[in-house]
Amino acid sequence: MEAEHLKRLEAKEADHIPAILDEFNTKNADLLVFDSFRTDNLWHELWLAIFGILDDQRLSHLHTQCLNTVRILTRDEFSLQTNYIEQEVNTLLKLARIEAGSLKLPATPDELKQQESKEPQLEPSQAQSEVIAEALKCLCNLVYQSSDCRRQCLRQHCLDAILKRVASSMRHPCALEYYDMKLLFLLTALEPAARSRLQIDLNGLTYMTKWLDDKLVEESVGEEQLNIICELLKVMFNVTSAPDKSPNEYEIQSLHLTGVLRELLLRFGDLATEKDRAVVTHAINLLTNISGSCLTELTLRCSNAELESHKEREQDNEKEKCTEAGAGAKPRECCSQCFEKRNVQSLDVLLRYLRQSLAQQEAEASSHELLSPVLTVLVKCARSDRVMRHYLRQEILPPLRDVSQRPEVGQELRNHLCRFLTLPAMILRDLSAELLFVLCKENVGRMIKYTGYGNAAGLFAKRGILDCRRVEGTDYSSDSEDSDTEEYKQQQQGINPVLGCVEPRSKSHLDDISEEQKEYEAMQLVNLIEQLRQGGIVKPAMIDKDGRPQPLEHILQLQEELPQQQLDQKRKT
Repeated sequence: MEAEHLKRLEAKEADHIPAILDEFNTKNADLLVFDSFRTDNLWHELWLAIFGILDDQRLSHLHTQCLNTVRILTRDEFSLQTNYIEQEVNTLLKLARIEAGSLKLPATPDELKQQESKEPQLEPSQAQSEVIAEALKCLCNLVYQSSDCRRQCLRQHCLDAILKRVASSMRHPCALEYYDMKLLFLLTALEPAARSRLQIDLNGLTYMTKWLDDKLVEESVGEEQLNIICELLKVMFNVTSAPDKSPNEYEIQSLHLTGVLRELLLRFGDLATEKDRAVVTHAINLLTNISGSCLTELTLRCSNAELESHKEREQDNEKEKCTEAGAGAKPRECCSQCFEKRNVQSLDVLLRYLRQSLAQQEAEASSHELLSPVLTVLVKCARSDRVMRHYLRQEILPPLRDVSQRPEVGQELRNHLCRFLTLPAMILRDLSAELLFVLCKENVGRMIKYTGYGNAAGLFAKRGILDCRRVEGTDYSSDSEDSDTEEYKQQQQGINPVLGCVEPRSKSHLDDISEEQKEYEAMQLVNLIEQLRQGGIVKPAMIDKDGRPQPLEHILQLQEELPQQQLDQKRKT
């Protein structure tokens, strides 16, 4: 900026200011490097000149342009750290109308409505709304760049003001609501104190859940509204990341929130557009913070299930207890979206999202970690409720029919999850193993049946059940879900449990050599393994009484334990 232009800004020459600011804003719209502004103290002088105009109410018609200039200047982190800007931040808070107010935020949205009816407030004009939105943009940059600015915002109780504006019955432009949420997200993401205050002191989760519910009631939700919902879900994720309220109080809020998220999943579950998918993504992220006991709200009892007679219910109970009834026999549905008299459409949305994510991950070679939130939610659902576990098992682990291919080969959900069991990515590997194991009711034999021992060995080693012992302390229903299909029974004898599929028989090269030659080759193998052990290249082990691998002192110890292992295996079979 030329020195003459700077002097005119400092002198507040209203006739020249629009042209000067328009030229500066257009030229520096994408500026990120401010080295040239640090010479001759240009950044600081321009900063003071612009705020001199913002502090002058007679020049309010120029405030939008000035704030656009401020937004560009707030990208310079170095200058923000080296200059004292507390007074300017207060000016921005005032322009954004989120400075400390005289009215205290009530405890509930209903109390806020009563307060508004007694003391109604004027709705801002379009010009005023533009100024508020531009000031919020500047504050977003400052909050992101400066920790001092974040603490100053908290001292000025801007959280109270934003939450009050969000929860008020007054309609605001979409841009204003969006940047309110953006600022709230940055504060809660970067300042732990903001999360605590928003959740405990302001009861913010209740206000935001109510606001989200109101958004979903609207008939048409445009792209701008979807962006607002995404930002709101991100704020709620931050707030629920470390709940500080008492367990009972937090559970009540979580139950209500889960019910609202269920309606959100049902509305945008078609994943027709990228925005719909983004909303569902943020909803799933939020569900990862909710305890499993509250996730039962994702499924509701079907409305027409109550109309069934007592006799029919007794028949259903008898069918559930019958040991001959397995996963292959689908339960009678009372409507198209029900499973065992529960509406499971939200679970269907989660599985549809998982399938799309898997397809996208393979097509674009994107990060595996993007799948971890939806897998986390599915694990919680399967652990928390019997009906949800039954439904997920039917969709992910249907009765086996074709066992000619390995479990990890194919494009079904089971195939994808089995491939993840051998990934180096620990989070995705462990979540996939946990989900499959829970769907198998933590039954080792059933896990081997669906995944193969080789794929599940990592999970078994981690849990100390490499010897295929029964997992203690599990709490699952005793009804059988594992009846085998006729196709599976016909091929069962030829299945290799390590691979999890039928292994084609091939001629062994040992068939053509004598017993003496076999013994000689075996001893050669023992000697080679012992050399590798002594060199520290491999470490042979055997399974101890705790089901965990223990290193051997000599390779021949395997031979000593062989008779006992064979006896144990016979007892199990």
